[in-house]
Amino acid sequence: MKEIFKKLGLFTAFLLLSIGILAGCGKDDTNTQDDADTNATEEANETTGNVFPVTITDDANREITIEKAPESIVSIQTSNTEIAFALGLGDKIIGVSDYCNYPAETANIQKVGGQDINAELVLSLMPDMALVTDYHYNTHPKVLQQFEDAGIKVIVVGSASSFDDVYEKIKMIGTATGTSDKAEEIITDMKDRHQAIKDKAIASVKEKKRVWVEVSPAPDIFTTGKNTFMHEMLESIQATNVAEDQEGWVKLNEEEIVKLNPDAIITTYGYYIDNPSEQVLAREGWAEVPAVKNGEVFDVDNDTVTRPGPRLIEGVETLAELIYPEIFKQ
Repeated sequence: MKEIFKKLGLFTAFLLLSIGILAGCGKDDTNTQDDADTNATEEANETTGNVFPVTITDDANREITIEKAPESIVSIQTSNTEIAFALGLGDKIIGVSDYCNYPAETANIQKVGGQDINAELVLSLMPDMALVTDYHYNTHPKVLQQFEDAGIKVIVVGSASSFDDVYEKIKMIGTATGTSDKAEEIITDMKDRHQAIKDKAIASVKEKKRVWVEVSPAPDIFTTGKNTFMHEMLESIQATNVAEDQEGWVKLNEEEIVKLNPDAIITTYGYYIDNPSEQVLAREGWAEVPAVKNGEVFDVDNDTVTRPGPRLIEGVETLAELIYPEIFKQ
């Protein structure tokens, strides 16, 4: 049935249903179609190396049974898109969010909205699966119900604030798409690389550097406290987050920041502000801050330190090289 929707479009398919054309199919034709569907499912299962159907519990705590490996996917979140591509599903992605920018192939894929989903466009694409967020689940339940009524498997992927959370997301998407083996490979690689950094830092860092993380520029300066990727990353490399007594993303004024006296400053907004390091170095009243005095102000790719996907490990490695170059940049 879904194949008919895909070829003819929702309106035409419903019109055909209403005038009884589809109802006229004989029993033998139905059995033939059922056999074809079964064979297609078996071939898809053999290709993925996974046994379908599979049942997952998504991050909305819903049990979802997926009968066969999806052949087409819409991903309405940047991190889910990165995970899907890392799992080798790039050729199945037919729609992405307006903000998806990695990998480069996403530039040529149909954009289907962001927090507000272009429901009509998604329905016209008729994917087998839609990867959405908990925000979509909480604010657009009727839209998601439309998708499900049309036969689209909707998988809710919740927010993440730790590496362990990300591993769970990768595992869930891998199971839902028949790429569990690749998911485990990605997770193992991330864990191994992360542990190697931790071990090297513990063995080599004699005096922890105090680090200020700046995720938005003056005058409204925000930083990351506990329960954020950046905090976990700094702990991994034996550095101290000077905002460790804060929770999540918080705003501080310049006077408060200067008093924290960081040894290094990391900014994450170079993708929309020119020369962020130079701007920090030139701030009035910051000249005696050790990080400014020693020129240890660095901008990093925001996506690799805040986006809950496979590239987070690159963020840790980059921070390690910038903050402790004598140990990690060799």
